[in-house]
Amino acid sequence: MEYGVTSSSSGGVDASETHRKKKRFHRHTAHQIQRLEAVFKECPHPDDKSRLQLSKDLSLAPRQIKFWFQNRRTQLKSQLERADNCALRAENDRIRRENIAIREAIKNVICPSCGGPSVTEDSYFDEQKMRMENMQLKEELDKISSIAAKYIGRPISQLPPVQPIHPSSLNLMSMSSFGLTGPSLDLHLLPGSSMSTLPSLPFPTLNISDMDKSLMADIAGNSMEELIRLLQTNEPLWTKSTTDGRDVLDLDSYNQIFPRANSSLKNPNVCIEASRDSGVVIMNGLALVNMFMDANKWVEFFPTVVSKARTIERISCGVMGGRSSTLQLMYEELQALSPLVPMRQSFFLRFCQQIEQGSWAIVDVSYDIIQENQYPSSSCKVHRLPSGCLIQDMPNGYSKVTWVEHVEVEEKGLIHKLYRDLIHSGMAFGAERWLGSLQRLCERYACLMVSGKSSRELGRVIPSPEGKKSMMKLAQRMVSNFCASINPSNGHQWNAISGLDEFEIRATLQKSIDPGQPNGVIISAASTIWLPVPSQHIFNFLRDEMTRPQWDVLSNQNPVQEVAHIANGSHSGNCISVLRAYNTSQNNMLILQESCIDSSGSLVIYSPVDLPSINIAMSGEDTTYIPLLPSGFTISPDGRQGQRSNEASYSSTNNGTMGDNGSEGSLVTVVFQILVSSLSSSAKMSPESVSTVNNLIGNTIHQIKVALNCSTS
Repeated sequence: MEYGVTSSSSGGVDASETHRKKKRFHRHTAHQIQRLEAVFKECPHPDDKSRLQLSKDLSLAPRQIKFWFQNRRTQLKSQLERADNCALRAENDRIRRENIAIREAIKNVICPSCGGPSVTEDSYFDEQKMRMENMQLKEELDKISSIAAKYIGRPISQLPPVQPIHPSSLNLMSMSSFGLTGPSLDLHLLPGSSMSTLPSLPFPTLNISDMDKSLMADIAGNSMEELIRLLQTNEPLWTKSTTDGRDVLDLDSYNQIFPRANSSLKNPNVCIEASRDSGVVIMNGLALVNMFMDANKWVEFFPTVVSKARTIERISCGVMGGRSSTLQLMYEELQALSPLVPMRQSFFLRFCQQIEQGSWAIVDVSYDIIQENQYPSSSCKVHRLPSGCLIQDMPNGYSKVTWVEHVEVEEKGLIHKLYRDLIHSGMAFGAERWLGSLQRLCERYACLMVSGKSSRELGRVIPSPEGKKSMMKLAQRMVSNFCASINPSNGHQWNAISGLDEFEIRATLQKSIDPGQPNGVIISAASTIWLPVPSQHIFNFLRDEMTRPQWDVLSNQNPVQEVAHIANGSHSGNCISVLRAYNTSQNNMLILQESCIDSSGSLVIYSPVDLPSINIAMSGEDTTYIPLLPSGFTISPDGRQGQRSNEASYSSTNNGTMGDNGSEGSLVTVVFQILVSSLSSSAKMSPESVSTVNNLIGNTIHQIKVALNCSTS
């Protein structure tokens, strides 16, 4: 029977066996199940004394008895809900058919004397009945609005008006790169889905049996218990780092509290990454839960981290259509915004549970459904141990989020030496990066909802809130396009095209016919360098229009002026700008730029946009078909925590721009997208294209080093 399966810890197995079998399970005997069923009928919630007596009588561990009753109660609840849903669905279908039949009969009623539409004496009473129904509906709407206002943190009347939208048309913006759709910036669309095109994934359609679902539920329940303990326990499980103050997981304490076969001890290529962080987010808890449990919104909220995501199967649904107690099997690809870092692929279970009123816990744990050798060679195999977050509602629509990331990564020599320290420190894919990205995106949505003009009154003023909203959508699509270009899809791989000693240039190309990109063959070229300069200093330098002529070789050292500005958050660096380069040959061309920064790193992304397109966006019109070809920079700390790099050969004479110890450094990735030919041309990089790319990136890097006093020795 499906509820007669419980998991048990396995010890002494190697990593490959752990990935194939996940957890060993024990099948109860017919006698044990019969006895357990008899006790369950009398008391579905036995106390500790009863469970201990059953444990002795049936020769089972008390933990197995506890999990059996949990699984049996869950199964019974699911069966009852399924039966109720089927009965309600049948009744609803019957009423709908009757309603349709009555409507059709009314349409076909004719007057027997004249053959025209029938006029009845009850028309007056029908009108009064409709008025009464309208009053009842208005009362129900007021009640729902008052309830919803508690979750949003302010009256519904203060929100912008929502136009009637069909569910299939919730995709308000399309991300032009690689055939994926992109995010909508409408806060009221958060619970819905806005991706109409799912990424192609390396697995077939699944047929998950009831026994598999029971095993998944057992794994999710155990993982939730472990996550809550990781979230709420400090020493000795977590200790503070003496170098940066971050929470560090004590592996000895962890293995004693949660004994399991530790694959990292069996495979020298496996590295453990564990981190924990907490912070306040400007969004209510229910909206965050809905975002976490929707794979499309998951991608929208984390475009810099999540490249692809998909819900493969919903194992169990929440009570009364809610998110609590929802379990689903998911797939995701994570990226670090550099061609030097391979993407991370994983299949995992995501389980949401409401802990108490206004408090939710969401846990992720790996659950592989394909063989290990089916993963692309360019990706890292990741085994996610219980990870996730605790979301707690706060006053005024805020939430406190505590995040834990705990994974085992099999590197296989794929990590480049420049990123080795950053990844091993847990900063590249750790809790701090997730939480920092979430806080920044929530601030962005909050700024979108602020009424009135927020643009700086320079040479060009954004005339209306609709114009501001349209500009923010256009910039968000640009950011998503840029992030997608760093993680090529559909079989496109990065190839080294330069033989320079100081840095390596990698490129990939593809044909694009998407409405949000110029038609033709597009080269995406990138290079990552290490600079002995704090990341904040590099970010300020690259986003400042006054210093742009020092590195932008395309501006020919002409001055650049900011003509419009939209704030995106509390930090002054989180903003959208429209720039004008004083180049007499391209007076009709402007530059759309978005810069963003959080605790884990920063981005400066820009794209040339012609003046008519900017006018369309500023007037509040649809920007979906405005072509964008973004380039830019990703900036992050090097993760070396004050240790001087042995690989870099840059001079330390930077006029005091480094840290106090003279060794703080940053990793900077330069990315250019270049339209090189029409669709009819051969999709191969010609020697002229290679030379152009090398010169463009090489000169840009050289100019940045000179401006920051980081010339090679």
